[in-house]
Amino acid sequence: MPEPQILLLKNNLKHLRLPTMGAEFAKLAREASDANEDYEQYLLRLTELEVAARSANALKARIQQAGFPVQKDLDTYDFSLMPSLNKQKILELTRGEWIDLHYNSCLVGNAGTGKTHLAIALGLAACRQGRRVRFFTAAGLVTQLEEAQKEYRLDRLLGHLDKTDLLIVDELGYLSFSRAGAELLFQVFADRYERASLLITSNLAFGDWGHIFQGERMTAALLDRLTHRCHIFEMNGESYRFRESVKAGKKTRAAGEGKPPDPKAASTAKE
Repeated sequence: MPEPQILLLKNNLKHLRLPTMGAEFAKLAREASDANEDYEQYLLRLTELEVAARSANALKARIQQAGFPVQKDLDTYDFSLMPSLNKQKILELTRGEWIDLHYNSCLVGNAGTGKTHLAIALGLAACRQGRRVRFFTAAGLVTQLEEAQKEYRLDRLLGHLDKTDLLIVDELGYLSFSRAGAELLFQVFADRYERASLLITSNLAFGDWGHIFQGERMTAALLDRLTHRCHIFEMNGESYRFRESVKAGKKTRAAGEGKPPDPKAASTAKE
């Protein structure tokens, strides 16, 4: 193809917002010519590259917009350390049908047992399936709601949250809220009832949620909605972080015991 036509083709592909096709058409044309492919095969391969690139970019954007603090998948979660946890059910949730059915999930138990890890893994699985996900700590979400209310943009924030397929609220119960903050959080949760999914992690049993929402009536109303269609996982056990800290301490002591005495240290001690 003459150079002017190549430049025109590149310009057309740029105008049509097909950057991958613009970058790859010449290379694939040479490969198609060498392999004696027909025009349809060449066009199919070229469009497949564009579709794959768009899918990858869209996934990257969904993950970025979700706001995960880190990225963690199930392959790095040690289910053997939490034998009471239903691994098969967790794996089933990664398929995402529960989100389509507007079910909720609650991970409740001791600190350090991997609730946040599982919440992120389920959120990432939802992103990969094309779903819109947002991740907040409970305290962070309440702060944003209160600020939005003060700045007269609460409706806009609530509308944005309403468009989310899966809203993850982590660490509910770690910090207390004002009465106004608790009421705003209740509104977010209640608005999603049978319309969109929630995934909540908490170190408090449901019976203690009255401390969060500062009243039995509001708490009862919330739990009635939340647990109506909900997968509940109790995760009580020894903290992973504590266990790893103990392991690290033992290794450090063992390494220290295996070293020969430091002559300088001994000389200093005698002085």
